[in-house]
Amino acid sequence: MGSLRKMRRVFANLVFFAGIAAFVFAALASYYFWPQELIAHPYACIPHPEFVHGRLTLPYTDKYAASQVASYDDELEAFLYFQLLRGRTAADGVHVLLTAVPTKTGPSYRIFVVGQDDLLTDIPRLGRLEGRRLIPRSEITVWSENEFSHYEYQSHIFEVADKIPVAQKLESLDPSQLQSALADFLLFKSQTDVRVLEDMDPKPRPLTRTQAEESSTDIISVARFYDLPLDYFLGVGAMENDYMDVNGDLTHTVWKNRPQSGDIVLRRRRKRVLVSDYSVGAWQITRETIRAAHALYLRDKRDYSQLPERLRPPRQLDLNSVSGPVLTTYAGLLLRANLDYFHGDVQKAIGAYNGGTRTPNPNYALAVTRIAEYARRVLEHAPVLKAEDPVKLVTTSSGSPWALQPANAPSSSSAPK
Repeated sequence: MGSLRKMRRVFANLVFFAGIAAFVFAALASYYFWPQELIAHPYACIPHPEFVHGRLTLPYTDKYAASQVASYDDELEAFLYFQLLRGRTAADGVHVLLTAVPTKTGPSYRIFVVGQDDLLTDIPRLGRLEGRRLIPRSEITVWSENEFSHYEYQSHIFEVADKIPVAQKLESLDPSQLQSALADFLLFKSQTDVRVLEDMDPKPRPLTRTQAEESSTDIISVARFYDLPLDYFLGVGAMENDYMDVNGDLTHTVWKNRPQSGDIVLRRRRKRVLVSDYSVGAWQITRETIRAAHALYLRDKRDYSQLPERLRPPRQLDLNSVSGPVLTTYAGLLLRANLDYFHGDVQKAIGAYNGGTRTPNPNYALAVTRIAEYARRVLEHAPVLKAEDPVKLVTTSSGSPWALQPANAPSSSSAPK
């Protein structure tokens, strides 16, 4: 009796799946054979499975496959992300291109990952890149040979521009050029902070474009006011918190003889108190170091009216409400004091920012130096990238595959999903 039931169940399943197969066949037949107008990209083709060296593949074009993974309105911002993506994927053999497309609202700088014409390879790889937060999105497109050659040449122009020796040094850059490039740099550093990319908890909030522009103006103003090496000042900001306003070392404490106004007292012992001494804001200055910086400020003879008002510390310190711009001023003043203490020795001054003047931290200074060199290279090459902008090489005739496009349009038709 049980075997009869099993046979009936198997037969019923066969009938059910046979019905589905017949329905699918009828639907496909009506789609392919019923008279209708079909719009298809001339370079796309229906994916078809193949075995290559014993491995199943699913080719989907007879030309060049690529995936647009990001687009930007600013060439320096685009180039920084292009460098990041290329560097993080080089070991995996990923081919990345940076292109420039003219649109009615201005140039659009687009990053593409060149595909391998295998959906079983390309789609999982794009998924991994999105999972690692290296790309915000992906859209598979198909290029003709002409388009591929053109975009590859554009990307080459960007790379060549980055290697051109610069005659103009960071210290002599036009103020407006410097501010704009620095804003891009700050934005990029905050958005590619490891805590942001790896979604660490607590996850800091990257800068907005407005915040990056304000911070770049503040940093330049403070560096000039205190006569600081801008590249090293930037290195400190990147090393500490990638310019994001996030408090750190929340468990750090210090014993004091007596509490002061604004102290967070955690414990009392005879004539001593234990107070919280966590690090504050983008420059990670501890609460006690803020007190020291404010004391330096009160003794300083410089004319602070030359600083924008938002950067001027108040005469009376409120330890629990120090603004971000004022913290930038305190950071600059501390670095200036270290440079004076060590008679202009940048390495010791930078090391003292982390370890104090008694025990400068050489490893910290070395890390800041590397970032400073990178920041200098980026900022000095920003005008070169602008001058060598590949969008100027683009032909805008209507017959060109890279003619003027809407700002949000993909560079080519999408491949079959």
